[in-house]
Amino acid sequence: MKFSLRNLSRSPWVQSAAGFLAAEFLRLTWLTNKFSYDPPDLYDGPDRNLPVIVAFWHGQHFMMPFLKRKHDIVKVLISRHRDGEINAIAAERLGVGTVRGSGDHGSDFRRKGGVPAFKGMLRALDDNYNMALTADVPKVSRVAGLGIIMLARESGRPIFPVAIATSRFKRLDNWDRSVVHLPFGRGVIAMGEPILVPRDADDEAMEVCRVQLEAGLNELTRRAYAHVGRPGEA
Repeated sequence: MKFSLRNLSRSPWVQSAAGFLAAEFLRLTWLTNKFSYDPPDLYDGPDRNLPVIVAFWHGQHFMMPFLKRKHDIVKVLISRHRDGEINAIAAERLGVGTVRGSGDHGSDFRRKGGVPAFKGMLRALDDNYNMALTADVPKVSRVAGLGIIMLARESGRPIFPVAIATSRFKRLDNWDRSVVHLPFGRGVIAMGEPILVPRDADDEAMEVCRVQLEAGLNELTRRAYAHVGRPGEA
């Protein structure tokens, strides 16, 4: 039988082991970094508006489970790709539920499981789960798509943009500029003002909200890296 790394990566036990190791590495990183919050009363806004939608850039997602407090109930949107399976195992080990599928609302929306995922996110919000998902257009870094704006419009829930940065990290050379946060440094969780999308928002109003979210996430990311002494890394 011809050995295949791709087939090995699809093995349930390999994915389970990888998810376990990823979760424990992230837990170590969280425990060995001195994290602060920006603003200090970061949770006050979301607590007054539960449930909420949490938005962040793809590539900054690894530490997002630690935004959750013990009493918070949260689900995150994760793709059905084999790498997504590892992410889902890690997230669930860290106490975060999952909705599987794509947030893309382009031509591949149905094929990639976008419709069931969108309905799943609406159900999660109806059940009082906070819903976390990346804001990017798939495979296009730092450009917000309309999917998350549509979710806010249909659910009536506010979007809270979030950025996480650490002083020690390794940036990967991939499309989303993924950051692997490293232990033994300083970190910050930064949150911006909520974005409210009216239920009767037309295409023009949706685009205004999309641009607002994109600009807000970019500014938050700059602010977060400056906070940990790494300006220019955003």
